[in-house]
Amino acid sequence: MNRLRVTPGPVLALTAVWLATRALMSWLLTHDSSPLLGGGSVPREVWRLYFHWYGVLSHGAFPAHDSTWQYPPGAGAVLLAPGLLPWLTYFQAFVVLTLAADALITAALAHAGTRPGRSLFGATLWTCGLPLLLHLPLARYDVQVTALAVISLLTLGRSPRAGGVFAALGALVKVWPSLVLLGTPRGPMTRRAWGWAVAAGGACLAPLAVSFNNPLAFLREQGGRGVQIESFGGTALNLARHAGWSGRARYQYGAIEMVGPHVPAVATASLALTAAAFGLLVLWRVRARHWSPATPYDAALAAVLLFTVTSRVISPQYMIWLIGLAAVCLTSRHTSQRPVAVLILAASALSSVVFPMFYREVVAGSWTGCLLVLARNGLLAVAAVLSFVRLWRSARPPSEKPAPATQPRPDSDRLPHRALSIS
Repeated sequence: MNRLRVTPGPVLALTAVWLATRALMSWLLTHDSSPLLGGGSVPREVWRLYFHWYGVLSHGAFPAHDSTWQYPPGAGAVLLAPGLLPWLTYFQAFVVLTLAADALITAALAHAGTRPGRSLFGATLWTCGLPLLLHLPLARYDVQVTALAVISLLTLGRSPRAGGVFAALGALVKVWPSLVLLGTPRGPMTRRAWGWAVAAGGACLAPLAVSFNNPLAFLREQGGRGVQIESFGGTALNLARHAGWSGRARYQYGAIEMVGPHVPAVATASLALTAAAFGLLVLWRVRARHWSPATPYDAALAAVLLFTVTSRVISPQYMIWLIGLAAVCLTSRHTSQRPVAVLILAASALSSVVFPMFYREVVAGSWTGCLLVLARNGLLAVAAVLSFVRLWRSARPPSEKPAPATQPRPDSDRLPHRALSIS
């Protein structure tokens, strides 16, 4: 039996690139006074907003009546974690823990990529793709959430129980990791993964609800959110300003949102599109008949892409999720999402131009700002459609072909494809 041999050279090179890029990202984080780097707005979320929440959480309550608090109870554990490093300031401890989560993702992807039938392209994409967002990933807790989703997917094949538990933990911190279990093959694997996810979610939610006051306060604020300026609806409204629309941009619910006539209708349309996206994903799962080793990965990426492009909010840090899920896909040689990963990298690079570089132009509604967001969102839209189409096609049973008259020459560079067909 042929086994894949991996020399330490690529892993060492990957480690060197990770150290160099993360050093650069850290330097940018501490030298971001330039307007092109946000004028200090990127780290402000940690040392002002997160630190404020830390103070509230430290007293045994979730931030009630705070319009910026829109996260499930598990987010409290992440925001309290910097307190485990008391010899550092809150900001320093938060960045250290974020880098640790980043290193964990890289190590998990590299370990998966060195297994037979796998590829190091996933670890490479994450290592080289995350810096496209400049220093933003180090000042948001989305890296920690992405770590839980990545580990859930990578452990799912060997241990559906562990995959379900990590997905549940991720969903308790931010809801979207619950989508990573969408592509589990029907049957025992789905029952174990989903069952353990529900059990783990309940077991972790219960002590949080008992230990902290106002555990569900986030639901009211999340439901009150409007149309964020970088979403598809926000982009359309921003462009409408040039056609005489009387609305404007305003800071509320922790983001720059559009306010004015027809905004509620746009928000309702976004929710309807999200419901339609969910319906498409359910239809895919019902009609899917063929699972490859990469199907759970591909389905997770397609699902999060569809929910992202139809959302009322597309924050810059959402790109962290997409880069992480695309990286998981590329650890498998059977993935259908390679061109989607390229589009996500392009959208990530353009997202950094939108925020923080030209965000003032976006808020002002200038043609430059509008066209930049339109181009970024256009890439995401193409990626979402392409991802779902390729996922749908990959779920069709392989066509039966007559056996060749002559024995084909063995290809030592390819490993046998073991797919699971579901009737």
